[in-house]
Amino acid sequence: MTQLKSILAVLTLVLVFSACRKEEEGTDVPEIEFVSMSASQVEEFSNSIEVVFRYKDRNGDIGEQDPDAICLSVKDARLENPDYYHIPPVTPDLEELKVEGAIGVFMNPLFLLGSTQEETTTLTLQLRDRAGNWSNSIQTPVITIRDTL
Repeated sequence: MTQLKSILAVLTLVLVFSACRKEEEGTDVPEIEFVSMSASQVEEFSNSIEVVFRYKDRNGDIGEQDPDAICLSVKDARLENPDYYHIPPVTPDLEELKVEGAIGVFMNPLFLLGSTQEETTTLTLQLRDRAGNWSNSIQTPVITIRDTL
């Protein structure tokens, strides 16, 4: 019985150490998490919403120096295609190191698509690193867009 307990203890330690090592190695894919949104109601074409999200990346390759590079995809639930935004590098001199932090992005002003005086939507965000890896998707709470009249 003592030998069986010893074997189980060794197997448990092996599993614990191997699980810790895998977590430490991580993945090259960035992770994002929704934090906040500056407003849930806007007037069309007038107000810009700031969306804040947290990011984690094992090798710190978030953001581009080229202002024309696509780094952030933002899809309005009412539209077929997303808009894209530039994110500057989060590490100095494009160093590769584990990073985490928060980014606030001001969205282009929203507008009504139909002839109603009010519409609702959500925005779905995804972050791309310099290696081309897309993060998980996050979604904002519902946003109400109102006619300016």
